[in-house]
Amino acid sequence: MKEVKMKSGTKTKTQSTRKNVEAHMPYSKPALRSEAFARALTDAKSCLDDRESLQRLFNDAATKAAAVPKEPFKESWAYLQTMLRLVRAHHRGEYAEVPNDALLWILAALNYLIDPFDLIPDKTPFLGFVDDATVIEFVTDRTRQTLDDFMTWETTRAGAAL
Repeated sequence: MKEVKMKSGTKTKTQSTRKNVEAHMPYSKPALRSEAFARALTDAKSCLDDRESLQRLFNDAATKAAAVPKEPFKESWAYLQTMLRLVRAHHRGEYAEVPNDALLWILAALNYLIDPFDLIPDKTPFLGFVDDATVIEFVTDRTRQTLDDFMTWETTRAGAAL
């Protein structure tokens, strides 16, 4: 909070600036504050230790990703593909280096992607995928190091196979 000097020489605290208030809001994007995202997080938690649910989520998300327009996803498209590969490798037991919190966020993003009734229904032309892309971008930012480490692992593994 800012202190303001009054005419009498005393100092009083003023209200927080808007920027400070926004810094304390955990999720500033509407999609991340939505009931659909809360549902996606809950569903992600149930997938963490359930191999069948994890396989089903991967299959549904891979199918959905193949059908969505790439334009709303812009720079996060490659990371969406990486999330899918990471989940598949983790499910197969090939890659176990993913922290549980990062895996939880990735699974939540994929759950949100496959939910046709999220903040903006997918049937809404073009806009239906903007909220999905926002969630993917947010999760990419939160898990970028994990995703980058996985891509390094993939590259090293592919190089060793040659």
